Amino acid sequence: MAEATMRPVSSLPTEVARNLVGVFTDIDDTITTDGRLPAAAYGALERLHDAGLVVVPITGRPAGWCDMVARFWPVSGVVGENGAFYFRYDHKARKMIRHFAASPTERVANRRKLEALAERILKDVPGAAIASDQLYREADLAIDFREDVEPLPPEAIDRIVALFDEAGAVAKVSSIHVNGWFGEYDKLSMTRVFVRDALGLDLEATRSQFVFCGDSPNDEPMFQFFPYGCGVANVRDFASRMSSLPAFVSEARGGEGFVEIANRILSARAGSAGKA
Repeated sequence: MAEATMRPVSSLPTEVARNLVGVFTDIDDTITTDGRLPAAAYGALERLHDAGLVVVPITGRPAGWCDMVARFWPVSGVVGENGAFYFRYDHKARKMIRHFAASPTERVANRRKLEALAERILKDVPGAAIASDQLYREADLAIDFREDVEPLPPEAIDRIVALFDEAGAVAKVSSIHVNGWFGEYDKLSMTRVFVRDALGLDLEATRSQFVFCGDSPNDEPMFQFFPYGCGVANVRDFASRMSSLPAFVSEARGGEGFVEIANRILSARAGSAGKA
């Protein structure tokens, strides 16, 4: 999809907004701005949740962070580490429900391979670093290329991806990290499982009743699948690296862009309710 075909979020059809079941959203540089979570963006999550929508972050961030998100944020669950798992907290039972794509034995074996690969990447790509949140990860290896290090050039990012590929791992580029893992899963595959388990729905049959919000190449499977995908404006920064772009795009970047998307959804639903 060419960049020029992305339509303004303001043109998201009212009928679509009225029939939504839920909103899936990336975290980094989608609801955050410059590494911070603005109050307005968090408030937008809460307003969507309070409107009765299922709200689920779909992120590359680690299991340790996702446990906190599932417990404390106004969300119905979280898909983490680019689809390695979902966590869903049952507040009534005070129980965290965890589902992983790989077994414990597989995760241990994969971790050994990723540790060896990390050494090779750091040696081969000057300036790259193990992501500061790696300690809290269960299933993948995150290589930092611009979060806590000086931004690396595109050719360095490409080299990191190539090293993952050579090792037989899956590699996805986010706005701050290259995430790599062993296993046949991604954000979309685990979102399917979450929707089945938590909502009792078939995502294939209900894809038009969900909006996905994102900003970078690791969101491509979601943009390709969901007909009403919404990108925040900074998705344009990665347009040359992506073959699947969202159908709609906000005017604002990061958290402000997410607020723009949430406002469009909520205003459309409110207007429809007022006419009912």
